[in-house]
Amino acid sequence: MFDPVIAPSGTLLGLLQRGRGDGTLHALTAPRPEALAALNHCVLRDPRHDWQVENRSLYYARLYLDLHGELDAIEAHLFDPEDVLDTEESRTGLALAVLGHLASYGRRDALELLRRYAAHGTNWAWALDELALRDDDAGLRALAAPVLARFATDAEGEAELAATVRDAFEPRPWRLWADDPRPSVATRVRAAQEAGCFDRWQRQMRPTGPRPGWSVQAVFAWAEQGLERGAALHVPAARCLSAVAGPEDRPEIVRAAEDGTEGARCTALRYLADSSDPDALTLIERAVATGSAPVVEAAVDAFERMRSLAAVDRARGWARRPDPLGAAAGRVLACRGGLQDRDPVLAALREAVRCEGPDAPTLWTLVDGAGRLGIACAAPVLRHIYRETASSHLRGRAARALAATDPSFGTGFAVECLWDCEETTREVAARHAETGDTRVVDRLRRLAADPAEEAEVQTAVRSRIGPEETAV
Repeated sequence: MFDPVIAPSGTLLGLLQRGRGDGTLHALTAPRPEALAALNHCVLRDPRHDWQVENRSLYYARLYLDLHGELDAIEAHLFDPEDVLDTEESRTGLALAVLGHLASYGRRDALELLRRYAAHGTNWAWALDELALRDDDAGLRALAAPVLARFATDAEGEAELAATVRDAFEPRPWRLWADDPRPSVATRVRAAQEAGCFDRWQRQMRPTGPRPGWSVQAVFAWAEQGLERGAALHVPAARCLSAVAGPEDRPEIVRAAEDGTEGARCTALRYLADSSDPDALTLIERAVATGSAPVVEAAVDAFERMRSLAAVDRARGWARRPDPLGAAAGRVLACRGGLQDRDPVLAALREAVRCEGPDAPTLWTLVDGAGRLGIACAAPVLRHIYRETASSHLRGRAARALAATDPSFGTGFAVECLWDCEETTREVAARHAETGDTRVVDRLRRLAADPAEEAEVQTAVRSRIGPEETAV
């Protein structure tokens, strides 16, 4: 899947793509055809950079309800000929998830569309998972025949069916079909369930990788073999070293950290850092200066995991370095520094935004640190990140940091956060939004009464309004 093109943050489309609360508020006041066009654009061209963790489906489903939106565009997208050519879940996953939420709100047209796609679409398993949570037994039983018809009755087809049943995210349909009164259905599903259980048992009996009795060199060799295959194994290899290495093996591990092969060096650095070895920080600094790119990355990651006071002290000395170790030092101080470290954390935050933009991965930790340390001077940068980032998770972290640093948060961004796509951001808003704004009170009541809302959000809402208001 190509990276999505995100519109400017000041446009309706850009707001909806980001999942911002202002997107909903602007859509509700915009001409309805314009709002629906922007909404359909988002649902049919998933705007998330990480579609597996960022939330948008409930956000878009609620807007479809508020706009009384038709589902013709979603139907055309799901049953387009491209559905056969592009089998990636990312093409249809968001649309199916939106339909699932709409079905839970009682939209019969969404439920029927999910049923049709489960019977005939390429990404049918996702549709079936949505139906497993929302459809009745009769609706699911009607899908047994078209779903099973997807699998041939020869050995290869039955093996594929067994793997599908074994890996199903929602098992409810398969359990229903295992008890189906039609022998042709129940027999195949039960056989697939048994084969899947047997396959799982076989895989557990054939473990790969380190075994008891391995030596330090064997662990290093395993890590090196992983690199040759394109798999970074130094993290599990370091855990293996913790099991097999004794005090007498330390000189060998230190030598590997100094100038060993790439896999061995990454493994040794991780092991020494996790065990708080007195030479770990010196070896990490040397690795950053002399190592290859994978070694530098492993050394920086190992340093950021260290929890000792010595690591924090060393971070204070490294914070001004213009290299990956300096950037890591800023993140360490953001996580574990004290009030005296506000200036370097603020400097690292500003530098990251200036050089890498509002979506830089390093900002996640630095934004959290600005909030944890209460850096009031960081509020303008945090507001910029909040507005511009395409990551709804990073925006939520910026909102939490602003709640701790910006006195105007309760009457500003907290209000729009009540409509945000991320439940954790809505929770922050529910705790901080000033109720002098009538929109806030109305929204809190709606969230409290919405069965699709997360429990944590509703708990935060009920801490702000009384039981009699919740019942409204």
